[in-house]
Amino acid sequence: MKKNRFGFVSALKEHIISGKPITYLETQVIYGYSNLSPVLSNLKKQGWIIKSRKIPLPAAIRRANKYAIYQPPENLPVNDIICTEWWVSN
Repeated sequence: MKKNRFGFVSALKEHIISGKPITYLETQVIYGYSNLSPVLSNLKKQGWIIKSRKIPLPAAIRRANKYAIYQPPENLPVNDIICTEWWVSN
């Protein structure tokens, strides 16, 4: 039987290389991977230019909810939380 070599890290890299932004929240909710840093470092070592910016948490939640259901705790002040998104620059 042939082993499937396209795992969550490969899927995550494909997502980033395609130019789509990603946050830690999306990394965990969509891909089930808890540490985005080594993936970004690996891409930088391969010569990719990684850009980042700050976005409000509700924007990241809306994007994640296109693929999965994420409901933050009711007492969490989501409008006051800022997160970082990364993408590959063209």
